[in-house]
Amino acid sequence: MKRGLFITFEGADGCGKTTQMGLLAQYLTSKGYDVLLTREPGGKGLGEKIREILLNYEGEVSDRCESFLFLADRAQNIDITVNPAIEQGKMVLCDRHIDSTVAYQGYGRGLDIDRINKLNMLATDGKKPDLTFVFDIDTETSMKRVGKDKDRMESAGLEFHNRVRQGYLELAKQEPERIKVVDATKSIEEIHAQVIKIINNYLSE
Repeated sequence: MKRGLFITFEGADGCGKTTQMGLLAQYLTSKGYDVLLTREPGGKGLGEKIREILLNYEGEVSDRCESFLFLADRAQNIDITVNPAIEQGKMVLCDRHIDSTVAYQGYGRGLDIDRINKLNMLATDGKKPDLTFVFDIDTETSMKRVGKDKDRMESAGLEFHNRVRQGYLELAKQEPERIKVVDATKSIEEIHAQVIKIINNYLSE
């Protein structure tokens, strides 16, 4: 059986990544691929409980605690959902993964990035996605799309989210073969066309 692929979707809240993940899933399914959707935080089961704490806990959460909660969710998702599906030959599409932790907790919160990278590798058993889409959009537009009903992470402020955006762009410069930046200011249809072009080029290689 041919090994599947692990494709992740990254970017600011409100960038449209979740919509684009769903559209790509439909496209790949139409081409005969077996597709599995997941997300971080909030993979099925235990991950859903961790997501609730991360996004809606009303008490104080230390930056390091926040990082470890994300990493715990990631380890569970990789071991229980992602790796078994890949071994079965499935295309696994994941809404957020290791790059979110680097962008949000590293660049955004100012935690040590080298340490985060090491912890990410521990959580994933040393594996990275085959392909990552980063949907880039200016912070003001992304926050307008999110609206007034923001969760704990979305409420962190413009300066924080600007640092996150720059973090994603820096990561893309560091790993251009894996991380592909998509202009998320376009229409849904135009963004989808960008994604399809990238995925078809990747699969043809």
